Amino acid sequence: MGDLTTFETIIIAIVEGLTEFLPVSSTGHMIITQNILGVESTEFVKAFTVIIQFGAILSVVCLYWKRFFRLNHTPAPAGASALKCFLHKFDFYWKLLVAFIPAAILGFLFSDKIDEMLESVAIVAVMLVIGGIFMLFCDKIFSKGSEDTVLTEKKAFNIGLFQCIAMIPGVSRSMATIVGGMAQKLTRKDAAEFSFFLAVPTMFAATGYKVLKLFLDGGTEILVNNMPALIIGNVVAFVVALLAIKFFISFVTKYGFKAFGWYRIIVGGTILVMLLLGYNLEIG
Repeated sequence: MGDLTTFETIIIAIVEGLTEFLPVSSTGHMIITQNILGVESTEFVKAFTVIIQFGAILSVVCLYWKRFFRLNHTPAPAGASALKCFLHKFDFYWKLLVAFIPAAILGFLFSDKIDEMLESVAIVAVMLVIGGIFMLFCDKIFSKGSEDTVLTEKKAFNIGLFQCIAMIPGVSRSMATIVGGMAQKLTRKDAAEFSFFLAVPTMFAATGYKVLKLFLDGGTEILVNNMPALIIGNVVAFVVALLAIKFFISFVTKYGFKAFGWYRIIVGGTILVMLLLGYNLEIG
């Protein structure tokens, strides 16, 4: 099976599928899971935790395919230029691109630094706690959004800036982008769904970049030898993410984020206590 056993592959993929779209940090949970399983942080394992996110994002395309593959058929503003007419027709994709740009630039510039932080359980734990405390109050901090709120280019870009915060392991891309959407006056449901849509180009690019980088670094053999793990991991992540998305939308619309905040605090706090007691939880 290569660097991962079948059991390890399935467990890590289940964790990815469950947590990718929940505001609890999928990366952080996979790092913790690796540690519990005793998985060595090899170059392939680092790539694996990114590449299986591709399976999870396909669940978004599957669940929302009618909304994801759509064009704007409303009339363009009177007197609009050819470019404006084009952007108006592809309005949905244009705003996804605008929101994606900040993370694409920073992710490319700080890729190595991000990889370094991915090995730190302490960073994950601290950010889980900080993010959890914030989530206890975020429903009150941001007034209830309106279903009539229009997602402009500026608002999409601002959500993209929020997404950049999630490059710190333990923050949660889902949490950052949903909070970013709520800060732009979107409803919790609309903010969550845009977060899901934004995951598609973001995770697709992250996966592509990680695979390309591995190829350029001479990792072709590594990928080939571990292909079964990649296939199993993506399939499992896809199936589990389908269920997680349906649960999350229903739950967060009714109850908000407080439960996820407490969960983050408990998990992060437990890890910090274990580190303070001398347990070696760092991934080697």
